[in-house]
Amino acid sequence: MSEDFLPIRGYDHVEFYVGNAKQAAYFYDKVFGFTPVAKSGLETGCRDRTSYVMQQGHVRFVLTSALGPDHEVARHCALHGDGVRLMALEVGDAESAMREAKARGATVVQPAEALEDEHGVLKTGVIKYAGDTDIKFVERKHYRGLFAPGFEPIECNPPEPIGLAAIDHIVTNVRLGEMNYWTRWFEQVLGFTQLTHFTEEDISTEYSALMSKVMENGTGKCKFPINEPAEGKKKSQIEEYLDFYRGPGVQHIAMSAADICKTVRALRRRDIDFLRVPDTYYEELADRVGPIDEDFDELKELGILVDRDEDGYLLQIFTQPVQDRPTLFYEVIERHGSRGFGLGNFKALFVSLEREQALRGNL
Repeated sequence: MSEDFLPIRGYDHVEFYVGNAKQAAYFYDKVFGFTPVAKSGLETGCRDRTSYVMQQGHVRFVLTSALGPDHEVARHCALHGDGVRLMALEVGDAESAMREAKARGATVVQPAEALEDEHGVLKTGVIKYAGDTDIKFVERKHYRGLFAPGFEPIECNPPEPIGLAAIDHIVTNVRLGEMNYWTRWFEQVLGFTQLTHFTEEDISTEYSALMSKVMENGTGKCKFPINEPAEGKKKSQIEEYLDFYRGPGVQHIAMSAADICKTVRALRRRDIDFLRVPDTYYEELADRVGPIDEDFDELKELGILVDRDEDGYLLQIFTQPVQDRPTLFYEVIERHGSRGFGLGNFKALFVSLEREQALRGNL
């Protein structure tokens, strides 16, 4: 096995550009159970933007908004709506990561730089990814602060936890014909390998289809599925996303849970809307997936899907978009050995997605 030239320790954080970071932080606190742990803004000496760091388990989101109209954050939100701007990966050596990525063809957005305060030194570097989304490398081994220089702790009562534990995978939508380019990019620039590949025969209905390839790093801790639309009679969910996001970007973030039923119940109490597959999906579910630890009636009640592969089984559910544009949404996933992504659920999910597209007038 070849040496991993760019070792990645895991997901560090995901940064969103949003129209109003204070209100977005309230949403992720009260609805998704994230704790606001740090802030950067006018009070900390930052004059052009405000950022809130939200934490739950090992999931860290950063919500950033502009303090004026002529600002890259404001322009990003005007074009795309609220969405993911940066996916940050933790590395042991940010300078080495940037050097290796650049040598293999990455476009450098921000060269490796060191930020320092009383808690130590944090090193970062940024490379360009698809559309207006970038990838940041973060080196924390010499930093003991809460998040980063320029951020101060937020004193608050933590919300009731709902059991979201870690980021499982992050999915990007790209234009027709771009999927293979970006899979090769992950291989050449980051040293990832292809975990699996889904064709239009795997993910299709009578009207629309998509293709997907899943890339993962050497340790398997970071997984990035890449979707592109396939030819169909009508507009696919990927085309709808590209139309309203105005280009490629992050479609959804999957977060793992130790008890998906408990987590979904908590989210439903907080008025999160989930995609719902037809009840007929559950009629032969037990025969299709075999014995599992969960109760099938409870899964049907909550709308949770199940799939099995050679390594085990998984449970998953998808939210509706979390903003007015039909763009970013979330997945909750609980794995019992399975390394897959729910291939057996794709057909039912696609039918549900098309039903929602039709309601929006976008099919």
